[in-house]
This record gives sequence, C-alpha cells and structure tokens, in this order.
Amino acid sequence: MSHTGKPSGVPHGLYTAQERARRDSTIWTPIQGILAPIQFVVFLVSLVLVIRYLVTGDGYAVATWSIVAKTGVLYIIMITGAIWEKVVFGQYLLAPAFFWEDVFSFLVIGLHTAYLWALFFGALSPVPLMWLALAAYAAYVINAAQFVLKLRAARLQAAAMPEVTA
Repeated sequence: MSHTGKPSGVPHGLYTAQERARRDSTIWTPIQGILAPIQFVVFLVSLVLVIRYLVTGDGYAVATWSIVAKTGVLYIIMITGAIWEKVVFGQYLLAPAFFWEDVFSFLVIGLHTAYLWALFFGALSPVPLMWLALAAYAAYVINAAQFVLKLRAARLQAAAMPEVTA
C-alpha cells in the first residue's frame, strides 16, 4: 500500500501515462465519442415517444421500435466500450478506473434486455412494458452521468498534468 491508502502501482488519477497514450491512439476512443451522442439522441426521441404513448395511448408501435433501436445502440456501445477498455486498461470490463460505471452498466443492460425479453415473449402488456422501458432509461441516465463525470475528471487530470515533450 502507498501512503494514500491505494495499492501500490494504482495510478493516482484516472489514467497512467501509458493508458492515456493507448486511449489517445486507439480508434475505439473516437468511436465511443461518436456512439455516445448518437445513443443519447436515440434515447431522447424514444423517451418522447414512450411518454407520448403513456399519456395519449397513441403510437405504441413506434414507441416500441424506438426502444428496440435504443437497446441495439446500447448493445453496440457496450461491446465497443469493452473493446476500448481492453485496449486502454488490458481487460474487457471492470477495469479499476471504470469499475462502478461498468457495474451500473450491467443494470442498464439488464433492464433493457428484460424489456426485450418481456416484449418478445409477451410477458407484459403494453403499459407495463413502457414503464419497464422508463426504468431502463432512468438507469441509463444515471449511468450516462457517471461517464460524463468520469470524462470531466479525466479532462481535469490532463489539464493538471505537465506536458511531456519528446
């Protein structure tokens, strides 16, 4: 253990210099940067459609397809995010720097998958299905906030570190 209470070898910031270099050089970083706002836009459109259905009773099919699309984008970002984590941190998920974000991501994926299961197997009627989607969306918002805060911390760490010249 170091004097900070962290195990020896654990970086004090989000990334070690080597991890930062891998993060900055991998194609998976810009892919995540493109997919995250796409997922957020799909989420916003779907959220409006789900709420519209719950309020008016209209648009069940389009709301359902929007949830399926949101779930598909979520799966894509989860898979590519795991690859990104492998490249940067050497493991597919639960790297110490993103441990809690990944743990909560499992809840998000689980709720979205539960929605798909309930939809395809007819386990829930339309209104409870939409409420399940809203629960999945609430978890997604919390998880997205976790990642935004982590990215902000990374930017603050990078700004505080002296530039390395070659």
